Amino acid sequence: MTTFVTRHALRVTRVLAVNAILLSAVPDGRTQQGGVQHASDFTSVEYFEPPRQQQMKSRLSGAEAQPEAGGLLVIKQLKLETFSPDGKPEIVVTAPECVYDTFNHVANSAGHLQLRADGGKLCVEGDGFLWRQNDSFLTISNHVRTVIAGAPETKKKP
Repeated sequence: MTTFVTRHALRVTRVLAVNAILLSAVPDGRTQQGGVQHASDFTSVEYFEPPRQQQMKSRLSGAEAQPEAGGLLVIKQLKLETFSPDGKPEIVVTAPECVYDTFNHVANSAGHLQLRADGGKLCVEGDGFLWRQNDSFLTISNHVRTVIAGAPETKKKP
C-alpha cells in the first residue's frame, strides 16, 4: 500500500474497493415516508472475481442506514473492511457516521475517521474524509495523525 501524508491530507491508494450496491441491505421493517425503508444492522459485501468468487473482498457495515433524497444513505457506526485474496484482513476503517452517495459511489463525512492496517501496526485518524469507491481513493482532510508501530528495520553489516 502506498501512502502520501501531507499536513492537510492523507491519500491512501488501494484502500477500499467496495463495489456492492448498498441498497441491498435487509430493512428492519419500519417504513418511512414515501415507502422508503430504514435498515438496522446494515451490511453489504463484495466478493472477488472468479476463481475466488467465494472469498470476501470487502464488507461495509453499520448499525443503521437511513435513506435520504437523491440516492443518499446516512450510515451510522460505519465500518469498512478489506481482505486479501487469501482471506486475511487488510484494512479496517471506522467512523461514527457518513453519507454515502449510491449513484456516484462516494462516501463523505466531516466527522472523525480511524483506519487500521497491518494488524494494527499502522493507525491513521483524522477529521473529515472523502472516499471514492470507484478508484479506491481515500482522503482524510483535517487533523491527520499517523502512528506506525514497531521498530524500523536496520541493515546488517556484512
